[in-house]
Amino acid sequence: MAGTVAIGEQDFKRMIENNCFYIDKTDFIRAWWESRDMVTLITRPGKFGKTLNMSMLEYFFSVRYVGNGLFDQLFEKRKEQL
Repeated sequence: MAGTVAIGEQDFKRMIENNCFYIDKTDFIRAWWESRDMVTLITRPGKFGKTLNMSMLEYFFSVRYVGNGLFDQLFEKRKEQL
């Protein structure tokens, strides 16, 4: 079960490590990658998770965070829910 509702939190790692309530949007990575678009414009009103999604992409693609296990934690939580 998710813990705290972190309003205004924009760092993906802190959200996962602090067990904050988080709507899993990792499927966005697959959809975005498969679209092969040269440019992606994400337009949404404020507080719709644009910055948090960009933070998630940074942690997923950056070599600085290899082996940090953030996504493993999400996959484990998803398995528990099934």
